[in-house]
Amino acid sequence: MQGKIEKCDIICVNHDAVERVTKDMMDNEFLQKMAGIFKVLGDPTRVKIVHCLSKEELCVCDLAQVLEMSISAISHQLRVLRDRRLVRHRREGKIVYYSLDDHHIVNLLRECEDHVNHD
Repeated sequence: MQGKIEKCDIICVNHDAVERVTKDMMDNEFLQKMAGIFKVLGDPTRVKIVHCLSKEELCVCDLAQVLEMSISAISHQLRVLRDRRLVRHRREGKIVYYSLDDHHIVNLLRECEDHVNHD
């Protein structure tokens, strides 16, 4: 039956495994930061922006053109991504260019793509 959750038929706790995993558990503050990144990337528009910036550095006007959105809508989404340190910006005269913050973001995007494409 599709949608059925599989679970154990009896209660049987592997205490050694539980102890090993518990020892390695991340603290709540760190988990909140990680969850925040996934929450931000839960928006298709922001994923599109990250995808574009994984190809090359672009200014807000370029992103607006590619995504067929207003400059103000793109700016809002970039602010959300910047607040989570997923993108960074640099100013060159009157133009502000955006790029991904570091290679970890590209890796995260690629891993997600691989997972979605996996049979």
